[in-house]
Parts: sequence; C-alpha cells; structure tokens
Amino acid sequence: MSQPKRKLINSVESCVDEALCGLVRASGGLSLLRGHRVVLRSDLDNLKGKVALLSGGGSGHEPAHGGYIGAGMLSAAVAGGVFASPPPTSILAAILALHKAGASGVLLIVKNYTGDRLNFGLAAEQARNQGVAVDMVIVAEDCAFDQPSKAGRRGLCGTVFIHKLAGALAEEGCPLDQIVSKVTEVLKGIGTLGVSLSPCSVPGCLPSFDLPPGDMELGLGEEVGGRRVIQQVVKTMLDHMTNPDSQSHLPLSSGDAVVLCVNNLGALSCLEMAVVTRAALNCLESRGVVVVRVMSGAFMTSLEMAGVSLTLMKINPEVLRLFDATTSAPAWPSLSSVCVSGRSYIIDSPFLTTRPQDDTHGEGPWSPMMRNALEKICSTLLDKQEELNSLDRAAGDGDCGNTHAQAARAIQNWLQDHVVPGCPGQLLSVLAGLVQEKMGGSSGALYSLFLTAAAGHVTEGRSDAASWARALHAGTQAMRRCTYQKYGGADPGDRTMVRNINLHFSVLPFTASPHLEFPPSSVKATSGAEATRDLTARAGRASYIAADRVTLPDPGAVAVAAILRAVMETLEEQK
Repeated sequence: MSQPKRKLINSVESCVDEALCGLVRASGGLSLLRGHRVVLRSDLDNLKGKVALLSGGGSGHEPAHGGYIGAGMLSAAVAGGVFASPPPTSILAAILALHKAGASGVLLIVKNYTGDRLNFGLAAEQARNQGVAVDMVIVAEDCAFDQPSKAGRRGLCGTVFIHKLAGALAEEGCPLDQIVSKVTEVLKGIGTLGVSLSPCSVPGCLPSFDLPPGDMELGLGEEVGGRRVIQQVVKTMLDHMTNPDSQSHLPLSSGDAVVLCVNNLGALSCLEMAVVTRAALNCLESRGVVVVRVMSGAFMTSLEMAGVSLTLMKINPEVLRLFDATTSAPAWPSLSSVCVSGRSYIIDSPFLTTRPQDDTHGEGPWSPMMRNALEKICSTLLDKQEELNSLDRAAGDGDCGNTHAQAARAIQNWLQDHVVPGCPGQLLSVLAGLVQEKMGGSSGALYSLFLTAAAGHVTEGRSDAASWARALHAGTQAMRRCTYQKYGGADPGDRTMVRNINLHFSVLPFTASPHLEFPPSSVKATSGAEATRDLTARAGRASYIAADRVTLPDPGAVAVAAILRAVMETLEEQK
C-alpha cells in the first residue's frame, strides 16, 4: 500500500506557520501579522501616500508569495494552507494593516483560481465598506488549454512579473487606477506553460497524480509519451504556447522582444535548469525573438514537483524600465541589464598550445598491435560501464563507469581519424592528452600522470621489455608522488586504484624479461582489485562512507585490472 512521501517537517498541521516564521526570521525586512498567516514589509511607514500591493494564495509555491515582499514589489502576502486559498478574514486583516500604515490604496494581485477569487473578492468588498480604496487584478496567463473551461485560464508564474511591474509603479507614486490599467495591458502579452516529470504531494497525502515511466505531463494536464531530448520538449512547449489555433495562446512574432522566465517547479537540479534555459533561448532565437532578460530559478514552485515552466512577457522600453527597477524583495534575482540575445558570450582561451592528440604521426611495426590493444581496452571499459558504476555507488558518487566510458569513447573517436603512431611514447602522450581533456574525475588526472611520465621512456628505437618496464615504473612513481605525497591525501596501502597499479608494476624493472611476462600479472591485477574490498578508504569520496558499508572492490582498481587484462590478451593473440 502506498504511503505519503516523507518530508522534512515537524507536522502537517504546523508546517505552514513554521515556514512563514522561518522566512521572516531570515529576513530583516519582513514581519508577521499577529494571529494571521500574513507577511508584511517591516518598513510600513514608507507606504504613506503610495499604493500598497497585496497578493497571496495557497502555500507550497514558495518563494511565492512571501519572498516577493519588499520595496518595489509586494507590501504584504497572505498564505493559506498547502494549495488552499487563504481565508477572507486574514486577507481583510492584511488590507486594513496596509491602510492603517497610510497607503493611498490597496491593489490585490490574485491568481485565477476560484477559491482565491472568491476569498480575495469578499475581503475587498468588506474593506471597501470600511472606506478603503481597493482594486483587484486577476492574473490568468496559462497557455495549457486550447479551449479553457468556464473557470478560465489559471494564474501561474506570470504573476511574479505583475508583482514586479506593479511594485515598480507603486514605488514611483503611480495612482491605483493607472497601475491597474497598465498591468492589465501588459497581461495580454504574458503566457506560461509547464511540463512535469513527476507529481508533487501535499504533506501527509499521496502524490497528486501518476505518470507512466518515461512520460511527461505538458501543461499539467496532457501527457507527452516517449523519450525526448530537451530541445524537443522545449520546442513542443513553445509551439503549444504560441499556437494561434489555441484560445489561450500568446501571440508571438519574429522581432518581438521578451523577458523569459525558466521556473523550477521544485525538484530540478541547477544543472537541469541550465540545460532547459539554453534550449529555451535557442528555440526563441531561432524564431527571430529577441530575449532581453532571462530569469532562471525557483520563482513559483509546486512543492517537490520535478518540472519546469516557461513564462514569456512581451516588452517595450517602458515595461523593461519597470522590470529593471530595483527592489529589496529577497526572492527577486539579481539580473544583468545587458540584452541576452546578440551578446557575445564566448571568449578565446589564452592557452593556444597544440595538443599531442592533434599531431600527425607515422605508423610503425608496433602500430597494428597497439591499435588492437586500444580497441580491446575501449570495448572492455564500455562493457563494464554499469558494473563500475554499481561498484562506485556503494562507495562514491556512482560515476566511475561513466568516466571510464568517456575516456573509451574519446579514444575510439580519435582512432577513427588518426593512425596509431609507430613510436609508443607518442601514443602514450596522445592518450594522456585525451584522458586529461575528456575523462574528468580523479581517474582522468591519475591516468594522465601515469601516461605522461611513461611516455618519455619508450621510443621507436627504445621499446624493448626493459624500456617498457622503466616506463611503467616511471608512470607508477608519478602517480604515487601525486597521490601519496603531494595532492591526493592518500597513503600507501589505502583503498585506491593506485594501489592496484603499484602492486602490478612496481616489480617490473627487476623482473622484466625480453618478452615481459604479462599473463601471470593478469592474475595479480585481478587479485589486487579484489583485495581492495578489505582495505580502508582514507582519501577520496569513499572516505566519507562508514567503513562497514564499503565492502566491495574499489571500482578504479577493477577498471585497472580490466585494462591490464585487455592488454595481456592482445599480447597473447600476437604470439
């Protein structure tokens, strides 16, 4: 039987009040209205003679709306329970508090939901009866439905734009009726559409809906099946938002200037948000739309929903001026005043040195065998990608297989366009450059150190068994110095991939025969990797895991063993 999702709250009943208290305590510019879920500006005296702005709605959409309270935005916000409209008594209390502070009028900015309209509307009527100048703007910019129901389009993240523009006008002393007129006109050029990968869940309740694996929900109502790249998802969203056949579309033409808001619905990582932001910019600019400003982050969430919404606001110079006006609201981002579209955002690197992997080389007698070895190494690492990731998940961040696969693919790509040089040292230099640039992680640095140090000991004229032994020994020593003495923080005997390389190669300078007896070392490499399961991790990510939970072989050591086996098998095939 399904259970409600666990959340970091003390209780379902107290979470909203505790969250509001946390918000206010963390900001010197906010206060709570006693007896109500109402957050106000602490400097209410500065409202004298100006229009005050009040918004609000159900909790669970943080930082909306309390995070947008401050000079140049909201004067107060009223919170209901999670996803529940606030009661009229609290809305009225907020209106009267603003009126008492000397506000010339109060503008209610309300999202188009039935409960919000009824409760804010009732409070507005009651306030008017007490002599307060009150007006209301309904935000309804949702582009999801081709034929909206009688309830109309919903109010979504575009509400935050209205907070900002109306707040800037109020701060300048604009009268209530003019603010209403101006933001109502701007609302005609705002549209929002969301897509979700997973539902959210109200504290104490089951998830709000189910999605089949691999599906997304477009517009929080229509399922989109199949795996898609983000560029396709964003294009689908923008196509839907601007489709003239839809009654809720946003008219958008080439040459239009817009502000783009990429809004995290709650659970996306910053990395995912940046990917979506790039895709949205590319899609808009490919249509000839000029993106003047970009907001990317969490502005109006739905608890822990994994999804994103896109909001576009068509602008002119006056709207842009109001948008750029300063505000002290804690959740409003610090934005650049430079136009996004048309800005040169790539600078040349000062490092213009040639890379070893770009050099042209001639083949030699070793080339076919070295190519075979590399191909076997690459296929082995790709086959072991998930095995290495699984081992790494037990003691690290689960990406050891991915980093080795990246190196393998980089080598495969290089092999497609290049001959393998006849000089082994040149090949080792090429491999050092490839893993340093493409592999990443600590493994990439260690392999690059090993290969770079080894490269100088084997040449076309000096590639006998003794030379290879010296090369491998030099590579091992370079890794040991950096891992144990300089940068890595490990000690000999610690659980690391270096231990397995050291175990395998440290004796080679003293035992190397003219043919380098590798096969016995294959057993040694495998047993060395297995032995790491009994060692204690004192460096690297595994060192942060309790020792009794690190019971599997070190994934880096397993990868080293696999590489060595591939090399040895190639040598055996050449005999």
